[in-house]
Amino acid sequence: MADTNETVRISEEAARGAVTNTGLRYVLGFSLAFAVIAMSLVWIIPALARAAH
Repeated sequence: MADTNETVRISEEAARGAVTNTGLRYVLGFSLAFAVIAMSLVWIIPALARAAH
């Protein structure tokens, strides 16, 4: 019979089922920044064009 008081230790990678620090947060950060800049330009350029008239 197995000892039920024995502590089971597993690594973070095994618990998550994935490797950490793969650079995904940088990809998400750059994508978010690009989306904000692109949406701002889509809004600002027509506003400036209307103000010029």
